[in-house]
Parts: sequence; structure tokens; C-alpha cells
Amino acid sequence: MAGEEGLRQWTPAGVRAPQGAPAGASYRGLAFSPDGQTLWGAPSFRDEGGGWESSDALDLASGTIGAGPRWDTGVAEHPGGGLVATLVSDQGATYCLFARVDQGTAPAAMRPLRRALILDCDGYRTPLFSADGRHIAIRGNAYGNTVDVFEFPSLRRVLATPLGDPCPGYPYPQEWLDEMTSWSRHNLAFGSQPGVLWIATPTGALIEVDLDASQAVEHAVLTGTRLSALAATATGELLVAGGGGELVLLSVSSGSPQTRAASREVSRAAATAFLEATAEVPDDGDSLETHLVVTDGTRTWEADDLATVTAAGASDPTWLRLQAAVNAAQFERE
Repeated sequence: MAGEEGLRQWTPAGVRAPQGAPAGASYRGLAFSPDGQTLWGAPSFRDEGGGWESSDALDLASGTIGAGPRWDTGVAEHPGGGLVATLVSDQGATYCLFARVDQGTAPAAMRPLRRALILDCDGYRTPLFSADGRHIAIRGNAYGNTVDVFEFPSLRRVLATPLGDPCPGYPYPQEWLDEMTSWSRHNLAFGSQPGVLWIATPTGALIEVDLDASQAVEHAVLTGTRLSALAATATGELLVAGGGGELVLLSVSSGSPQTRAASREVSRAAATAFLEATAEVPDDGDSLETHLVVTDGTRTWEADDLATVTAAGASDPTWLRLQAAVNAAQFERE
């Protein structure tokens, strides 16, 4: 846990500051490496004052601290192993970065890969991988309040739906506040069923979205009560919180042990295919953007494409229209 007084670690022996942690490191984001032996913190506090352009990686056993890549919104582990996803956010556009996890070193390092998703604006939550590793869901954004789901490893977008717009300005009229707060920001979960995304609603229902069949079914859970949070347990059950303080544990059919074993094989194959189809971003001092190959789930852009684009239409994503306008203005000055 990171607070105003720095980093604190809960252990069987009690609460203490982790060995090697920078003094006063009030990280905005914390995550454990997949093996639990390295603590990742963002932004970096290795240098006085810290900085969002890098992060810290702290080996909890030795206290050794090293440099990590820039990230700002949680870290999600792919169930196939050796691969994580995180976000690099900006008001203009947000990258969903994928990284190889080098666990042969202490501390374990995140090594960003060239293939990445690009999302409009900012304000997203930590990405979610499905249990079989074939889908990744991202909840946001600050202006559109959307749910986007992408196939993995292809990164093809298979679902994009708004859940109601949050407040677009200040001061906030009450009806805008009601709209913003009705849908929980923690309302997505993948259970153990392959290809099924669950969405918690303000009416107390859970929506079961079959991504493969493009079908949705509504299940009444807490009728008339806003569902304030949804999560999945390690074994695939769903845990639902209601606006009145209710907690409900739901058992969802997850198939036979053979089916679950097959799901693990599918997730490993998906992670391997993604890693083999891309390369690590070189540590050459250049900006991250110069090395990424990005997709919005429909189209793909190389770095050179984005550096030269000067025209975009009303149907193009906001980030592309902004990029085109910036490039056009720069070329005009030159």
C-alpha cells in the first residue's frame, strides 16, 4: 500500500516499509509481478521528485530496485503466462501496452512490445483478460463511458458499447451526476466460461454477453438495487456488491475438469502466438510512439503512418483527428 507516508508492506511478521523502497514513495499505481516476488510502482521515485516517464521495480526479497517502463493504470496478467497488459494514458489517446515479463532477473522486468491498442481519450480501468486468454476487455473512457472487447491475439474489436455518458463539463447539473454515477466503474468480469463477459447494471441485473455467439441474456440478481461492483474469484465464481451494502456470491457453471484444462491450453497458445508475432520495444532512448504498431481493433497504423497523416474525417476516432490536425499545422509552419 502506498500513502502519504510512503510504501507499507503487510507480512506475517507485521507491517513495515519494504527493504529498498524509496523514502516517501507515494506511488499512484502498484502491481505485483506474476510470481509475486517483484512490486511494480508508478510513477518512478528512484530519482528525487519521481517522474511519469518511467516506473520502479522492487525485488521484495533483496530490496534491489530497478527501472521499469512507463505505465499508469493497473497491470493485468494474461492467463497463458509470461505476458501482461497495462495502460499509458493521455487526454488525447491512451495506449494499451503489452509487455513480456522477464522473470529470470531480480527484480522481474516488464519489457513492452511493439503491438499495442490505441484508445480514445483517457479515464480507463485496468484491462481484463478472459480465463481462456482469447479476449481482453477495457472499461472507460472519461468522455464516453464505454466497454470495448478485443479478440486476443488478433486484437480485432468484437464489442463496443456505451453505458451512458459521464459529466462533460463543470458545473455539473444533477441529471449529469445521476447519469455518471449510475453505472459502476467496476462492473465487468470474466468468469470461467470461455467467451462470456458479465456486465453489472444499475437496475440490479447481470448481463451475460456471449462474445462468440453475439448474444446477451439478462439475469435478475438484486432487483431494484444498483450493482456497485462486480469481480470474479480465482475459481471463476462471480462476486457482486449492491448499492445497499449487499454481497452476493454466484456460482456459474464452468464445465468439466477436461474443459478447464483445455481452456488453460488455449490461453497458453494465445500468449505464445502474440509473443511470436511481435518484438520488444528497443531501449534506445527514442519515444515509445516511434516504435509502436497500433490498432483500434479495426485499422492498424505504423509509427510512420501517424507521423504523416494530415486528414481525418468525422467518422474517424478523436485521437486520429487530433493527430492529423497537429501534423497539418506543423507541416504548414515548415
